[in-house]
Amino acid sequence: MSEPVVLCEVDSRGVATVTLNRPQLNNAYNADVIDGLVEAFTRLAADPDVRVVVLRGNGAHFQAGADLKWIDQVRRSTPEENLAVSRRTAGAVQGLNLFERPTVALVHGGCFGGGIGIISACDVVIAERTAQFAISEARWGLHASIIIPQLNAAMGVRQVRRYALSCERFGAERAQQLGLVHELCEPGALDEAAAPVLDALLHSEPGALAITKRHALRDAGLYLSDQEMDELVEAHATARQTDQAREGLASFAEKRKPAWYPPG
Repeated sequence: MSEPVVLCEVDSRGVATVTLNRPQLNNAYNADVIDGLVEAFTRLAADPDVRVVVLRGNGAHFQAGADLKWIDQVRRSTPEENLAVSRRTAGAVQGLNLFERPTVALVHGGCFGGGIGIISACDVVIAERTAQFAISEARWGLHASIIIPQLNAAMGVRQVRRYALSCERFGAERAQQLGLVHELCEPGALDEAAAPVLDALLHSEPGALAITKRHALRDAGLYLSDQEMDELVEAHATARQTDQAREGLASFAEKRKPAWYPPG
């Protein structure tokens, strides 16, 4: 039997570790990864002994965004099935964003597309100096609508307007300057760098942390109404079934420039 694509364990201090475990595909997310994250955080939310959650990835990369082969399969599904995928994905990110215990992301390797959505929904982000980042959806004829609220809160709309439009890759030092990453460490030193942060969080009273986080998110407008969430989900799903998305995904699969790139 194959190993789960999302691993979850809790230590004696109440520190839970949720690990993306699809290393052969750089932890790219598909339906199984989304469902695994939802299941893990639902279980942790119901456990009163959990104090802090750490997110990390197995293998060479933290999270390389969506599995584009899976996205192409979803694109070919019915409009109802396609919409359901976007709703499930948005629910997973928003569930992480509103999770009442502190969340700490430990980033190494690549963190692209949905990976940036994950870390922008976390309270603390620590990255290795060699990590690379990109908000890459528009490169493939898609867009990042369902993570835009979290990106705006993490980086500021001015920076999102650059990096979600250009899809440029940027390094860890730039990610820290943008506010996406709190702290940098040398390769292989994520656990060492995280230790004092986890200790500080464990010194804080759990109820006070939950209330503080709740009010911070509410003041930032991150408790979205059902209508606001529906608009993001529908835009996200609609883009996936356009001719532009078909061409973008084909250009990725065929390792060529998309048709909208100027010739010459």
